[in-house]
Parts: sequence; structure tokens; C-alpha cells
Amino acid sequence: MLRFIKCLAYSNIYCRKYSQQINVNMKYLNVAEKNDAAKTIAGFLSNGTSTRREGYSVYNKIYDFETEVSGRKSKMVMTSVSGHLLQLEFVGIYRRWKEVDPQVLFTAPVQKTCQENFQPILRTLEREVRSCNGLIIWTDCDREGENIGYEIIGVCRKVKPSIKVYRAVFSEITKASVRRALHELKEPNKRLSDAVDVRTELDLRTGAAITRFQTMRLQRLFPEKIADKLISYGSCQIPTLGFVAERYKEIEAFVSEPFWKLKVLHTIGDLTVDFLWARNRLFDKAACEDYLLLCLADPKAKVIDVITKIKHKWRPTPLDTVEMEKLSSRKLKISAKETMTIAEKLYSKGIISYPRTETNQFSKDIDLRSLIEQFTAHPDWGTFAQRVNEWGANPRNGNKSDQAHPPIHPTKLVTDLHGNDARVYELICRHFLACVSKDGVGSETVVNISVAGEVFTATGLCIHERNYLDIYIYEKWNAKQIHKYERGQLFEPTEISMQEGATTAPPLLTEADLIALMEKHGIGTDATHAEHINTIKERGYIGVVDKGCLVPGVIGMGLYEGYDAMNLTLAKPTLRAEFESDLKDVCTGKKDPKVVLDEQIQKYQEAYTQITEKVTSMDNKIALRINENPTKNDNWKDNNVKNQNITNNSITELFQCPKCSMAPLTLRQKKSSKGHFIGCMNFPDCKNAIWLPEECVEPRILPESCQHCGPNVKLIKFKFNSLYYKNIFNAPTGWYTSCLRCDQHLRDLFNINLEQVKSTGGIVGIIGDAITPAGVVPLVSPRNPNINRASESSVNILKKRNMSKPKVVSGTKKGSKNKNTEIQSTHKNIRTFFTSALNNEHSKSLERLDNAAVSNAALDEFFDSNDDFDEIISKVDIQNENRADVQAPCIDSLFTDKEDYVSTENYATATRFVNKIDLNFDNNIPDLQDFPWGTGEYKRSTMNKCSGCNQKAKQSIEPNISD
Repeated sequence: MLRFIKCLAYSNIYCRKYSQQINVNMKYLNVAEKNDAAKTIAGFLSNGTSTRREGYSVYNKIYDFETEVSGRKSKMVMTSVSGHLLQLEFVGIYRRWKEVDPQVLFTAPVQKTCQENFQPILRTLEREVRSCNGLIIWTDCDREGENIGYEIIGVCRKVKPSIKVYRAVFSEITKASVRRALHELKEPNKRLSDAVDVRTELDLRTGAAITRFQTMRLQRLFPEKIADKLISYGSCQIPTLGFVAERYKEIEAFVSEPFWKLKVLHTIGDLTVDFLWARNRLFDKAACEDYLLLCLADPKAKVIDVITKIKHKWRPTPLDTVEMEKLSSRKLKISAKETMTIAEKLYSKGIISYPRTETNQFSKDIDLRSLIEQFTAHPDWGTFAQRVNEWGANPRNGNKSDQAHPPIHPTKLVTDLHGNDARVYELICRHFLACVSKDGVGSETVVNISVAGEVFTATGLCIHERNYLDIYIYEKWNAKQIHKYERGQLFEPTEISMQEGATTAPPLLTEADLIALMEKHGIGTDATHAEHINTIKERGYIGVVDKGCLVPGVIGMGLYEGYDAMNLTLAKPTLRAEFESDLKDVCTGKKDPKVVLDEQIQKYQEAYTQITEKVTSMDNKIALRINENPTKNDNWKDNNVKNQNITNNSITELFQCPKCSMAPLTLRQKKSSKGHFIGCMNFPDCKNAIWLPEECVEPRILPESCQHCGPNVKLIKFKFNSLYYKNIFNAPTGWYTSCLRCDQHLRDLFNINLEQVKSTGGIVGIIGDAITPAGVVPLVSPRNPNINRASESSVNILKKRNMSKPKVVSGTKKGSKNKNTEIQSTHKNIRTFFTSALNNEHSKSLERLDNAAVSNAALDEFFDSNDDFDEIISKVDIQNENRADVQAPCIDSLFTDKEDYVSTENYATATRFVNKIDLNFDNNIPDLQDFPWGTGEYKRSTMNKCSGCNQKAKQSIEPNISD
């Protein structure tokens, strides 16, 4: 029994220790959207005991603490990003304005990359996640926050693919809210992130394509006024500009008209009551004079009726983002952009709730009484807060809810704010207390009188209870006193007169008016209105005049009128509104994000085509507004696109790059010399290139596709000037059409290697939680029988006769690979190896292989690490072809520059290795017959023929020849 008790005790101790070990080992990486939020959240979760340490970013600190997660004690690491960690951009050459036609940007490859200034944050995440078991996302709970969260997830899973991911859902950074979020962790919402990815990609493609087109064109046409300006397009910017421009055009086109109306005054003592004419106003002066004469002929007034009723002054609904921006603009004269910046700062410090919300109704779960209780101690509105608590919080709810965040409200009382921060905070506090209090109450009296059959009306107001108006200083409700009248009462008016007036133009839009229009027409979201308005301000498309009114700039007006003249929907709100509606469907899962993106890109591509066809309409409108005549040369492609092969109508993509798989290979012209090459559009990230020989002149990519390789592989056509190649390729006119992927004859003859592109590692392409590497795609395709090519016999005849042929300096950066026989496959790349042995750059590789066993694997490994042999091969070719006896060249003759000369040590190493290799090869192999210098005898014959350099080499070689 005692033994059983001891065993039980030991097992309990072991289980307890094991449980403690599990709890201690649990460690979570927590990532917030900003450093202030991370600091505040860490303070709440640790009860102020967190310790701070530095990360790679000086602006994003790391906070360590322990707390309970799912009932288990866990270690926590809290850090932050600074908004979006990754940026979507075009790859390689597509980022260069004058290298590509803007139209290709609608389909050009894009990738998400981390910019240089955010690399320290990226490194911090990669370092910290290695020691963590879980990842908790604390970014803002909206679309953008979810997308940032998935950027963080992608970075962390790249380091630790199996890490578990959780989402903390909260609407305010308070102790109760963040603790509740930690105990109720959710899964990230991929749909919200997908919606942001769709919007980001569409905005990038459409904005870049149209911006580049109109900027390059207008800069050239108007060098005096627009030469240094960016003429940008945005699918939200231009419709927003359109609202301002349309209002301005209404004012420009407005013609004032005179009108006349009757007015009756009744004065008793110091009080004069103004009775307004029921007909309001007439635009016919003679008719109005006739009514006046009738009233003056019988100037007795009779009270028709007196109506008294209770009048309520409605308290405001809870504050959403749009209403906050409008109120701040109207009442505080603070721009929407600055208002949102201040609100986000207050939110990060835990002073207010999340400021980006479409909700204007409080749920029953929110404890309003405790929120109100905090403000009873405020020196200015503490008394009113106490009254509200006595009444009981009774918010006047609106009818909008985004099902994510509550209305904007204060979360704690602070008194140490200054400047506009304090003013915005005061607006939020006063609005909150007003919306949970009571309406203003008064009584309204309406008196109707009749003078000669014409009806006139006067209104009076008596205020009984101000209620919310005592705290809400942003609204006025003034009493209006009138005489006491009774029904049937007769009196003689003090004055009956006719007044003249004139209609006035509508007022210029204010920022608040513009935000209201954007919300009404679905342009942008509550989170982006301020950004769009600020952007067109910075571009100079609109300006701010007296009292905050908005007017279009000359370029802005010219752009809007140009789009309107072309009858485009780009400047209208309907196209963007449809897209915003589609994004909501993506968030709810009703629509597939890829389908939405493809449909929208198609619409904007059609609009772009219309722009290019009708662009002169925009030129004329811009010219009128900026008062400058356009230059006569309008061939924008010749002036702005360096690569003349890239036009709207030509197809430039040959096929997808096999090295990076990110962008296509395209035909390009050499910058420093004549000739062409085929390069990857992902340059400089991918340097894959095919150098066409100088014999291939006038190359062009055809719209036709290769029948064997598929529709994504285009044919290339070029011309041979040499009779030799005309005969070889059976092209009497010199023109030859080929597919570089399946025309093995062409590739072998010109040393064009597509099948062994060297892989140098993936290109960073993190999209959401998926990492897009750039792998190597093998290009093995059958020959295309439809492409004219030389017969196989011609090649055999060439080999037998050892014909001299023109100079060929071409191909990729690897030696050609002959697959005709098994022996040739076994001894592949012999020529490449021996020529590279002469290069000082690869001497270390030779020394490494000198001690290795001679095998195909070792050779392949060596060949894969050495690329740049073309120049040496070419020089050897030239010298061999110019010698009748095909004798081997001297090593000195292969190098013209001093730095290319191989050292004696490298020469010795190469010679030792060659002698070893020579023992493993049969000189009768066909592949070696064309290259007599590629045998073991080559080095010895060279030493005997060049006494100048052999003497130096012998001194070093002979003592070590036994090695």
C-alpha cells in the first residue's frame, strides 16, 4: 500500500511538472498595427508589468510579458508594424515608364514586396516568430487591418509554416476590450483581405496605365505648363474631382433671374411679426403688382387659423466616420485628413473607440452608463453628464451598422490634450453625451391670415427644455416671439409691400458637402474619403478658397472636361460605385475575387482604348484651360517609348521566362550597339537573356502562336543576310520564322540554351499567406513541323566537310547541349569546361574539383556554377576557324586584357585537372573531333609552341606534376 501511495505521489509530481512545462513552453507573437497600440495593449494584458526591448526597427518596440491564453499561462511577445508591410508593384522593367506601352500594365505581372524602409520590421518578425508557437493578429478590425494581418501571416509562415494563427477582434483599446478579445480569439477573415487585394491591384493597374499615358502625352504637348507635373488618374480621385468640377460649371453657367414677392408686417409696440406670402415668389413683375394692388385696395387681415403644437429638436444620432469628418470640417474648420489622423492617434492611445466605422447605433451590449459616469468629473460638462445618468442613457440610434464596430465614442476622460487634438476629442465627447441624452422640447405656433384672398403665414417658437442643446454647442435653436392671435381676429397690417430679389447660384462645395456626395454615390469608403480628397488637393486638381470652399484647378477642370468630351464613364461615379458594391459582395462571399477583378479590368481596358482613340478631345480642353497651344508632334510612342517594338498593336511577349516564372521574355534592342536580344521583363530582379546573333536582322515577334507549344508561345521572324545561313535554313529570301522553344536546330546552331537556365533562387513574391517563388520551368517541347527548317542532312554535310562559317556570337550564357547520342550526353559540356578553365575568375572552382573524383556529377556541379564563357568560346572559335591546321591557340592569345591573364598557379591547376580528365575520355568520340584543343594533349602542345609563356608555367608545373 505504501508503495502504491509513493507511486501515485511520484506520478502526480511528474504530471504537475509536465503540465508546468507545457504552460511555460507556450509562447505567442502578438502583432499590432502601430507601436502605440502595441504598447497600450501590452500594458493592459500585463497589468503594467511588461518589459520593453529593442527590435531591428527603432520605431517598433518589443514588449515581453506573461498572461493567460485559453486558461494556460503563456509567454507573450508584443510588437507592431507601421501599416502595410508589403507593397504591390509591377515587376522589373514594367516599373519603367518609357520602357513599356502603358496598355500592357493591365495584364503585366505584379508582386508584393517589402520596401527598404520596412525591412527592419520584417526582420524583427522573422526573428521573433522562430521561438513562438502561435501568432495573434491585433491589427484594426476592418478590411485594411485584415489585409495587413495576412501580410504579417505570410511573412511569419515563410519562416515557420506550421505556426497557428489567431485573430483578436476588438473595437476599442480598453482593458476590458483587449482582455475580452484575448479570451475570444477568432480566425482571420480571408474574404476581407481578398477584397483589399482586388481593390489594390485594380487601382494599381488602372491608375498606372492611364496616369502614364496622359502624363507622358501632356508633358510633351504642353512643355511650358505641364512639363514637370504628374497628371495622375485614380478611379476614386477623378469622380471626386468631378463633383467639384460639376458644381463649378453649374455656377459658371448660372444666369440670375429677378423675382418679386409680397410681404405683410404687423407691429405692436417693439415686436414686429413678419407674414410670408403663400405663393412665395413670382418671376412676373406685372402679375405681382396686380396682387399688391388687390391687397392695398382691401388692407384688412383676418386670422384664418392658429395652430400650436409641440416641437422637438432632435438630438444627433451616434457618431460614425463620415459624420465626424463633416462635423469637424464644418464646425471646427479642420480638414477630413487631419481629423482622421488625430482620431487614429487618440484611438491608439485608448482614448476613443475605433474611428473607422459605418455604424450609428449602439448595441445593447455596450455599458453606456459606466462610460457616462467617467465624465461626471469634467469641469465643463460634468454636471450635464450627471443629469444624463439621472435620466438614464437613451441613445437615438440611426439605421446603419457595419456589424463590426460601434459608433465613435470616448473611452476615458483626459484633460491634458492641446490644440486640434483637444478640439476633436471635445467634439467626440460632446456628441456622445448629446446623443444619449434627451431632445430639445418647445412649442411652435403657426398663424395664417388672409388679405384680399391672399394667404400669409407667420411662425413663432417657444423653447421649454433645451436638454442636449446645453452640451451640444454645434447646433442652435432660437426662440421666435410673435403676437397672440385668435381665429377670426381682424387687424390692419402695418405694412403691405412688394419686394424684389434675384435667384442666386448654388454655393461652392465645402469639404463636408463633398464627403456627403461621395458617401451618397458610393465613391470610396468611410476610411478612404479623406485620402482621396487630400490626393486631388496635392495634385492641384482642386483648391481651397474662402471659408473652406472647393474650386477646381485649371488642370483638374481640363481633365474633367476632357473625359466628358470623350464621353467616358471614368469621370462619373457610377463605375466606381459598382466596383465598391462588388467588393462588399466579395467580403460576404457572394462573389469570387478573381472574377470581380477580371471583370473590372476589362471595363477599364475598354475605357483606356477609348482614351487613346479620342485623346485629342482632352488635348483641346486642356489647352483652353491652361492657355497654351499643344505642340504639333503628337507621336507619343516614338518620343516616350524607347523600345520601338512595343506599340499598342504589336504583340511583344514571346513566352514566360523559364528562370523566374514572373514575367514574359520580350524582344528588345541593345543600347550600346546594333542588334537585338530577348530579355526578361522582370529585369533587374531576373537577368535572363537570349542574345540573338548579329546575322539575325530585323527581328520581330509575330501575333501567331506556335501550334505545338500553345497560344502563350509566339513565333519570331527575322532575316538572314548571309548566303550561308539562307542555305542552311532553306530561306531563299532570307526571312525565317521560328519558335525558340521547339526549334532545336536553330538553338543548337546558334548556341541558344533554354533548357538549362540556371536557378539563382526565388524572387520574393508574398501575396497574403502564399509565397510565390520563381522556380525553373523546363522547356522541353516537340519540334514544330510547320516551321521551315533545314534538313538534317545539311547539318551532317556541314560536319563532314568542316565548312567555314560566318562569325557567331550568340546564345544564352551556357554552352550548348548535344543530345543526339548517349555518348554525347555522357560527355556534355566538355568544350565549356575547358574554355572556362582558362579564366582566372573560376580558378577556385578548378582547385576544388582538382581533388574530387572525376565523374559526371562532379562535372555537372562545376558547370552549373560557371556561366560567363561566351566570350572565351567565341575567341577560340575564331582562332580555330582561321587556322587551316586547326592548331591550338596560345593561352596568352585568348586574353587581350591584363586582368584576363591566368596566373601560373591557375594554369598549373587547370593543366593537372585536364590531364586527369584526359584519361577518362576517348579522343575518337564525335563530340571531341571538332575540338582538338579539348584533349589532354592540348596543354602539352601549347607549352611546346609558346616559349614565352611556357617557361613561366614550367617552373610551377613540373615540381607538382606528380600531384
